[in-house]
Parts: sequence; C-alpha cells; structure tokens
Amino acid sequence: MNRVFLIRALILYVPFLLAVLLGMRLLHTRRQLGAMLVGLCWCLSALLLLQLANLRFHWWSYHVEGGVIRELPVDLYLGWAMMWGAIPVLAFPRVNLLLLISGLFVFDLCAMPLLSPAVELGQSWLIGECVGVAAALLPAQLFSRWTLEESHLRGRAILHVISSPLLLLFVLPETIFAMLNEGGWSALLSARPWVRSLELQGIAILGMAGVSAVQEFAARGYGTPIPFDAPKRLVTSGLYRFVANPMQISCSLVLAAWGIILRDLWVCAAGAIAVIYGAGIAQWDEGLDMKTRFGERWEQYRRNVKNSIPRWKPWQDPHLPPARLYVAEECGPCSEIRRWFESRNPVALEIIAAEDHPHHDLQRMTYDPMDGTTPEEGVRAFARGLEHLNLGWAYIGACMRLPLVRNVLQLLSDASGLGPQLIRRRTGEQRCELPRAPELTGGTWFRD
Repeated sequence: MNRVFLIRALILYVPFLLAVLLGMRLLHTRRQLGAMLVGLCWCLSALLLLQLANLRFHWWSYHVEGGVIRELPVDLYLGWAMMWGAIPVLAFPRVNLLLLISGLFVFDLCAMPLLSPAVELGQSWLIGECVGVAAALLPAQLFSRWTLEESHLRGRAILHVISSPLLLLFVLPETIFAMLNEGGWSALLSARPWVRSLELQGIAILGMAGVSAVQEFAARGYGTPIPFDAPKRLVTSGLYRFVANPMQISCSLVLAAWGIILRDLWVCAAGAIAVIYGAGIAQWDEGLDMKTRFGERWEQYRRNVKNSIPRWKPWQDPHLPPARLYVAEECGPCSEIRRWFESRNPVALEIIAAEDHPHHDLQRMTYDPMDGTTPEEGVRAFARGLEHLNLGWAYIGACMRLPLVRNVLQLLSDASGLGPQLIRRRTGEQRCELPRAPELTGGTWFRD
C-alpha cells in the first residue's frame, strides 16, 4: 500500500474513530458536547491560518495529490483539528491544562518526523510547531475548558466573537474556493483601496449587531450563543427589545454581503441557507428549549417581538420594572442630555437625578437596568439609554457599547471634560425617596 495514502488515512480516521468511541463512552451532557465543538471550531480556523503562515515561512511542506486547501491536505487538516480541538476535552477533562498541552506538544514532536514522505519538515519546523500550539492548541483547550466548567464568561464570549467570523468569512470561502477551484480572494484584493475600505466597513457595520448580541447574552443572560452554553436568564434588552434573533439576521446579512464582495454565488447562498435554517430547525429547537426554561415569559416575548422583522419601538418585558437612567443635576451638559432623552419619550426608562439615588453616590451618568445585573456608567450608560428610544438609536447605542469603541468614546468624553465625577447623594429632606426594585431569587429578580 502507498505509504502517503496510508498516512493520510490514519491521520483522518484514527482521531475520528477515537472521538466517536470517547463520545459514546464519556459524552453525557450537552455542555460536554458544546465544549468539544467550540474547541474543534477554533482549531479549524486557527490551523488554516497557520497554513497561510506556513506558506510564507516554509516550516514544512506536503507531498500529496488532490484533496487540499491552500496546499494543506484536507484529511490531515481534519484529523489535526480533531486531535487538538475535540479529543482532549473528552479524554482528559480534569488533567492539568499545562500538563495536557505539554503532553500533546511532546506527542507532536515525536509524530511529525514519522509523517514522511507525506510531510517534509523544514529547518525551522519547531518554530511552526510552537506557533501552532500558541495559536491553535492552547486557545482551543482554554475555550473548551471554560465552556465545560462554566467559567471565564467574558473570555468565552470574546473567543466566540473571534471564532465565528473566522469560520464564516475565512474558512467557509476557502473551502468553497478549494472545492470549486475558483479565483479566491481576487475580487476583494483587486478592488480599488477606497472601494475595499468601504466594503469592509459595510461588513463591520452589519456584523456589529451579532457582536452586540453576544455581548448582551454574556452581560444580561450569563451565557453564550451556542445552545449547549445558553444564557441562564431570558434576554430582552439591547437589540433583543426589537427583534428576537439579531445574531442570525446579522450572520445572514454578513454572508450575503461577503458573497457579493467576493463575487461568489455560493457564499451568498450560505447566507440564504442560514435564513432557512433559522426559520426552520433552529427556531423550532430554540422555541421548545426556551418555552421549557422560561414558560409564559418567553411566549409573551415572542408574541410581541418577531424573529426576523424588527419593531421600531422597543418592547418592555412586563415582568421587569422600568430601567433607570441617573443623570447629575449639577452637571450642565448632563442636564442637556436629560432634556434630550425626555423630549424623545423613551420607553420604560425613568430619568432620575443622580443626587437622588437611594443607596449610593454615583458617577454623573449611571444606567441601572433594574434586573439585578451590573449598572453601567459614562458612555455605556448613555448608549443603554438609546435602546429605549427606537431601533435606529438602539443600533447606534449597541455599536457604542462594543469593546474598543466604547473605550475610545469614553476617552474622548473624558478629554472634553465629561469624565467620571462622583456625585454626592442628597440627604434628609433634600432627597427624593425612590421605590426599590422587587427582590427575587433563583435566576430571576435579585438586588444586592
């Protein structure tokens, strides 16, 4: 039997069969499945990026015919992704992570020379191996461990925001180009710089809704977008006040726009498939799960907020009290902002003097969602207030609250004299007493 053929078969089927056997024996919960999938998805993106770097630095080369993506054999690619992304969390979920990474690194050091002649190692292949461990293996295992253990929620959300666009906008087109032997990225790269800049900015604007939805799931729902690591609380804030599935709408629009930019009908078709999937299987499965977990609250939400057709005015969950935007009276610009909000008749938003907060001294502007989650200050508070006006302002607010964007805006605000400033509460007869939010437990209402 041809040695190259044997190597390719072993690298594909051994990890695959091992994952199946481990899954049959050890896979007992949806969370375990989610942990395995997020690690696998991370490796699929990272290993293909690693191959692009390999084409530049020549750490190793492949001597195979057919079935390649960017000269990377598909069987080696999938087997490698299974070995680094899926198998470790099934086989060694409690092993010290540093020990696990070290063991897999040593295994690779021993195995790579044995792959000749299918894989020819260059003089600097150890550098490539270290880059692969740092960019693919380590993040994949952190992603899997954090998902399995329900820890590091912010880290999980960040990794979702990185891995999902990579899969949709990089791995998917690369796969289509390889299968159909198409021209690849030439349509994007050959465009005039200003045209390419506008196209990429348009993709970013469309994608911001999806990123904001992931942020909302983490901040208000204490979960992530995948069903196996779903939010523990019903999320009806942010863009979810206007449409029930902003993440899926964003994904479909981004894929359609990406296909137009790349002049590729199949990438556009992926956007259409995402719509069909969302309207069918995903909506049916999500509906059953959400109805089981949240009952009447979910049904009432879905009666008022459509899956794909946004409302213009925000919907307020009647089970929740209105949010509060505390604005300092002694701050002139803040008072102007207060009048601006009040003139637009915000929905389910009480605008109150920061000096009248019943329990704490506040910054000049603070938004309290009144649902037990953390209040937000400064630019984030202003952006939160926008979601109580209409869909257009809410989208702007969602973009303002994104990481980096909000940091830049806050820096500009601070530089213009509107930075953090502690506002002392009024005491005694000067203070207007406000009712406290109801106290609930068990994942619903609670107040610190």
